[in-house]
Amino acid sequence: MEYKRIRVIISGGGTGGHIFPAVSIGHKLKELNPETEILFVGAEGKMEMEKVPAEGFEIVGLPIAGVQRRLSLKNLISNLTVPFRVLDSVRRARRIVKAFKPDVVVGVGGYASAPLLWAATGLKIPALIQEQNGFAGLTNKMLGGRVQKVCVAYEGMEKFFPAHKIVLSGNPIRPSVSAPATPELKAEALRYYGLDPAKKHLFIVGGSLGSGTLNSAMKHWIQDGCPGGDNLEIIWQCGKYYKSSTDAFMASHPEVKGIRHYDFIARMDLAYAASDVVVSRSGASTVSELCAMGKPTIFVPSPNVAEDHQTHNAMALVRREAALLVKDSEAVDELLPTAVGLLESPEKMAALARNAEKMALRNAAQVICDEIYKLV
Repeated sequence: MEYKRIRVIISGGGTGGHIFPAVSIGHKLKELNPETEILFVGAEGKMEMEKVPAEGFEIVGLPIAGVQRRLSLKNLISNLTVPFRVLDSVRRARRIVKAFKPDVVVGVGGYASAPLLWAATGLKIPALIQEQNGFAGLTNKMLGGRVQKVCVAYEGMEKFFPAHKIVLSGNPIRPSVSAPATPELKAEALRYYGLDPAKKHLFIVGGSLGSGTLNSAMKHWIQDGCPGGDNLEIIWQCGKYYKSSTDAFMASHPEVKGIRHYDFIARMDLAYAASDVVVSRSGASTVSELCAMGKPTIFVPSPNVAEDHQTHNAMALVRREAALLVKDSEAVDELLPTAVGLLESPEKMAALARNAEKMALRNAAQVICDEIYKLV
């Protein structure tokens, strides 16, 4: 395929799960042809307005906002403005499209995707959606009938989109976590975290902000005397909001050894490489990374995500015996005993790792970019 110079608008964001795939697609397009011109469109005040420029791309914001589900006077007033913001965003999106003159537009989900893709498809610009989750988001479901292609990360998405438009691409992931760790990388990871190679290792990660549920499960297990943890060391990413309370908790249990807690893990590649088992929320990008790394994983889907996306993501693996699942409501009592039990079963760990790696789709950014070029 000839990768000629093209003009592309990539829209969406709101969460890292939308932003990271969008940026990966942008970088791959520039790799295929450095002269390709890319404009990102996000939502004013959302994290993409900071993260995207940090990656070297231009971004403009729309005044779009979503409906607030929690009941409060502030949210009620905000919800009353939503229809006006949507109309204003569609008008602005039309102006952006007419000014930039893209050859193709790409939506990755999130607030800004809807008005931009609505405006672009109304102007007969070819369009593609990238759906990261195993349960399609409202924005993408709404736009599925208007776009030419839908790139998905999971099988069985015909219940959300026309079958002839679907391409199974996977989610773009970071190169550093795109394959199982070599023995050399694992040795480096153990040194980096100061871990004992003779012991088993558990990595608990609740996303960049941390997870109250996973932290409570850890504290409950520590208060119980760390049953089954004699030969176990743990990397525990508690999140920046929970760091001070976790510091205080660990200081009150000086007898506990072998637990390293951090507010943020910068070297996820080394944390994955060091671990024998991972405990994690099940955001789309995280699930894709864990499949690519071939890690035995226990997922605890967040109950605070729209349309219960994380449960659908986790169940796609659980149904294929590629991961275990512990419900958020049961995690405090069951999570650490489940993890300890898994670490004591090498056969089960190996089977989960093998089945997870079978589900890995490592070339997602290239597949998506090829589909973009086909539309052009």
